[in-house]
Amino acid sequence: ALPISDEESSAASGETEMDFLRNLLSRTLGLGSEKPEKVLDELTLEGVARFMQSEKCKNVVCMVGAGVSTSAGIPDFRSPGSGLYSNLQKYNLPYPEAIFEIGYFKQNPEPFFALAKALYPGKFKPTVCHYFLRLLKEKNLLLRCYTQNIDTLERVAGLTEEDLVEAHGTFFTSHCVSILCKKEYTLSWMKEKIFSDLTPKCDKCNSLVKPDIVFFGESLPSRFFTAVKSDFPTVDLLIIMGTSLQVQPFASLVNKVNTNTPRLLINKEKTGEGESFMGMLGFGGGMDFDSEKAYRDVAWLGSCDEGCLALAELLGWKKELEQLVQQEHTAIDAKSDADGPTAGACTPVMEESSNSMGKSTQKMKNPRNDGSPVKEKTKQVLEETNTTNMEGSRRKEE
Repeated sequence: ALPISDEESSAASGETEMDFLRNLLSRTLGLGSEKPEKVLDELTLEGVARFMQSEKCKNVVCMVGAGVSTSAGIPDFRSPGSGLYSNLQKYNLPYPEAIFEIGYFKQNPEPFFALAKALYPGKFKPTVCHYFLRLLKEKNLLLRCYTQNIDTLERVAGLTEEDLVEAHGTFFTSHCVSILCKKEYTLSWMKEKIFSDLTPKCDKCNSLVKPDIVFFGESLPSRFFTAVKSDFPTVDLLIIMGTSLQVQPFASLVNKVNTNTPRLLINKEKTGEGESFMGMLGFGGGMDFDSEKAYRDVAWLGSCDEGCLALAELLGWKKELEQLVQQEHTAIDAKSDADGPTAGACTPVMEESSNSMGKSTQKMKNPRNDGSPVKEKTKQVLEETNTTNMEGSRRKEE
């Protein structure tokens, strides 16, 4: 027999210790007892579409971030140059994130409200992605949409409060910050104050009034935790769109589904692949798109609108989605023209901030993302949608 080196002995010892820890957690906590099973017939968008058309797919949960709203003209947070955090110099902040910190806001509310007004250039309309969410609802597939955004565009697109978990709150309502008061105010009340350049103050106790969005230093809404507990054990398919998965606890939701549940990422780059402690133990940490052990995760790289149109094409919903977008945008423009320049304008998207997870920008091959007929048709539809958005903005300026 060949002699065992100290290095080999140490490695074997490490593997033994890892196996022991894995087995201990498995026995005491019931972790890892579910044997992974490949549910998709192939790890592509086509494979996901076929699964969605099968009897096995009844409950779809969507996780969405700022990327689903950028085509509406709302900036995301972290894109170099165009992202919100790159363009806050004029507010003289100690650091960019301060504008969304509750302590700083209570002492210096003016920068936040000035930013809110600056990001109201016109009428923001829901994107193709938002209307794809509505189609999922109409097809009785959407169990819930978990959103990091506070722009209310999911509501404008037709999702109800019951359909949504607004993890980082919403501009839809506002409250007095005084613990002794907490008086509630409407979206129209807050909008009037913002456009009048007035710092919103409570008419009952004269304290600040803050939109019900989650600032740094605040807890997430209780609905987030109760809904996660009831929804995620029953999820058949998890669709993640337009998020960097850098913000906790939202990012951790990708690991709340069962180990057999397929996960589709529609994003400009791969994300969520960071190794967690449980992942190192073999209990399903980050997402796995490319390794030999990959069995359920699919990444479609491109814009959220392009990805939703490509998936709709495969599901046979493309024409229905295109008509829905055109019909709803026309109705929004008509209402905007009738109500006046600021009527119905939506608020800026804001993600809560940031615990970093590893992410990869490695490109993967997308059968539907490289000049195919679906891709070309997608570009045409998006160009028509953007033209509609621009025309709506010009009408408001005139």
